[in-house]
Amino acid sequence: MSETTTMLDVSGLGHRYGGAHGHVAIDDLTFQVRTGELACIVGPSGCGKSTLLRAISGLISASTGEVRLHGDPVRGVPSDLAVVFQDYSRSLFPWLSVRSNVEFPLRSRGLSKAERRARADEVLEWVGLSAAARKYPWQLSGGMQQRVSIARALACRPALLLMDEPFASVDAQTRFELEDLLLRVRKQFDSTVLLVTHDIDESIYLADRVLVLSKSPASIVADLEVDLGEDRDQITTRESDTFIHLRSEVARLLEVRTGTPAAVES
Repeated sequence: MSETTTMLDVSGLGHRYGGAHGHVAIDDLTFQVRTGELACIVGPSGCGKSTLLRAISGLISASTGEVRLHGDPVRGVPSDLAVVFQDYSRSLFPWLSVRSNVEFPLRSRGLSKAERRARADEVLEWVGLSAAARKYPWQLSGGMQQRVSIARALACRPALLLMDEPFASVDAQTRFELEDLLLRVRKQFDSTVLLVTHDIDESIYLADRVLVLSKSPASIVADLEVDLGEDRDQITTRESDTFIHLRSEVARLLEVRTGTPAAVES
């Protein structure tokens, strides 16, 4: 991972819904994500995490501030950015096969049919769904559907992958499997990832850095380096002193800023 190259630069970002007297969702957010880094943003429910991702991705125009990708201002959705949403059931086309869902965003990129299929098959193999290529999303479990969403994003070979609480709608065991899947494919594709979550344990387990947000309107209250190494597993990593210390630190920060006890996995 590069320590000097900045992939994403967010400066003074703020957004207000409903005009001058409306709801302020995020307020004066400034941070950077380095090339090859996996950064997690953790904050209480309703603090503006999803608004932040929509502004970064160009899906909405922020009220104030600026977002730069590769040093260029984001105006609209960049072609080398992909988003994985929490609600996988709405993001997949039920009438298309798994392979066709993965190929779909590639149709507008000038790739031949053979190139689209080869790229889809590559990422489906990486997410463990080669055998399901001809099935339809409604024939798959929730965890498998989210794997399809991740594969579709990776097929675009994005410079930056944004993930909006992508594992929140699956059971605990599937969540652990998807977290480990993300770590594997991130390493394989040398991806830069920005993931938002309200789960403290998940943020620490996955991230190189954890950005802690306040309650709405969201502002950054801490930027913590996570020194857990590249090779992590669900048991020994979570039992380590470093993990436990960071878990407690993030929980305290959230409790102080929200006035309510932060929820952590037991």
